[in-house]
Amino acid sequence: MFKDNAKYSYFCEGGLSMKGFFLKIKNWLQKLSFRTGLIVLLLCIPFYILSFAQMALPISAGAKGVLWVVLFGLAKTFQWGGITILGVEGVKRVKAYFRKKGKGTESSEAEKDTSYIE
Repeated sequence: MFKDNAKYSYFCEGGLSMKGFFLKIKNWLQKLSFRTGLIVLLLCIPFYILSFAQMALPISAGAKGVLWVVLFGLAKTFQWGGITILGVEGVKRVKAYFRKKGKGTESSEAEKDTSYIE
């Protein structure tokens, strides 16, 4: 019974394994642009805020728990998706941007490097 239905399953004998499936998703995400990675990464912020702000709503504890799990899960998904899209080099570019921004405006025009923004 299950053997016949296995050919319709994505994860079956001779098909794609779970590891292969997640590697395929990771490879697809890494093909997206730096700007897309930043947008996805920034989307985690409102979901983190909402996941804790909803605790102030006058609803039952069970509903608050479900909302927290869903919203916090979305925040984590956007966070790790954005990091995957950015990759190591993208994370270095973002860190370099914040380091340069933290130094202030005392640097001259010749020292300014905007290669991290495309």
